[in-house]
Amino acid sequence: MNRFMIKCAFTCLVLIAATLGQNAQTFHGEVSDSQCALNVHSLTRSHQEMLKSKSMGGTANTCAVYCIEHLGGYLVLSAGKNVYRLDRSDLVHGFEGRRVVVTGVLDSKLNQIHVLKIDLEEKP
Repeated sequence: MNRFMIKCAFTCLVLIAATLGQNAQTFHGEVSDSQCALNVHSLTRSHQEMLKSKSMGGTANTCAVYCIEHLGGYLVLSAGKNVYRLDRSDLVHGFEGRRVVVTGVLDSKLNQIHVLKIDLEEKP
């Protein structure tokens, strides 16, 4: 019985992984906090206003980290007018305020990316 359950669980995991791999997309943008990216305390969907006032730190990184830790925000990928919630904070932490390339699966109903991989965006 135990071997059967293990085989079933393994088969399910393989099928899920195959499905995720087929739907993986690449997204480019900046890892940000939800407040700046969704214009809660920003007019430009950026850290620009907060950096001028120096109230949340002096860099995009410190602004995003401060807002996530102290204001209850969450990690998002800000890609122009599109803002996607990122579900894998364990992979994303350390990239706050930086331009990245995210490989993941978009859940359009939740507007959330299941992050499979994240790398710094190469400068042209």
